[in-house]
Amino acid sequence: MPTVVKLRTRNPGRGRPSKNAGIDLKQAILDSAEGLFARHGFYGVTTRQVASEAGVDTALIHYYFGAKRELFDAVLLRRAEIINDERARAMTAYEAAHPGTMTAEGVIAAFIDPVIEHALTGGQGWKNFLNLVAQINTTPAWGGEVMHRFFDPVVRQLIETLGRALPDADVRDLYWCYQFLTGSMMITVAETGRINQLSDGLCLASDLESARQRLYAYCAAGFEAVVRKNNA
Repeated sequence: MPTVVKLRTRNPGRGRPSKNAGIDLKQAILDSAEGLFARHGFYGVTTRQVASEAGVDTALIHYYFGAKRELFDAVLLRRAEIINDERARAMTAYEAAHPGTMTAEGVIAAFIDPVIEHALTGGQGWKNFLNLVAQINTTPAWGGEVMHRFFDPVVRQLIETLGRALPDADVRDLYWCYQFLTGSMMITVAETGRINQLSDGLCLASDLESARQRLYAYCAAGFEAVVRKNNA
């Protein structure tokens, strides 16, 4: 399921880099911007800093992406498209394999597992992206609008699929429970280290394998408990 965001294509002009060099430079710019935005947020980064980090002239950022906000959108879109498609396919496959026997935990696992896999195996780039999304998700001024543009279609698929797994659920409960799920999911993949200190080292934020099944069970139990309570 594609995201709703479309970036404009910039017109080629004189002095355009060669095709192969352009591909490499664009990725270098996106990688550098992603890391800087993840560490300092949107307002804490300038295009000049991105250019310095990527080893390019600032004009090249404007050539490929336009203004800073367009660069920010390009950073998000690059990996959001991947994760959205993987989540959509995973939920569709889970439902097809479990006709009439879906569980909330199974649907939630299909939705979250691609995120956990990228956090585990995707390297620093994916960690930067997930940290950035966690920041956006808790930014009151414009975070909701950004999450809406980049992630709503696949989240709506989750809600619809959970509605079939929990047919007695009020859709309002599903939306509220998703609100709680996304907070739990993002604080987990952000790996802030809070749990390391809180548990005196008994639990480690970097131990995503240990977090994985606990997270799915915890979120599913929450959905099921809310549905039961409101149907009692």
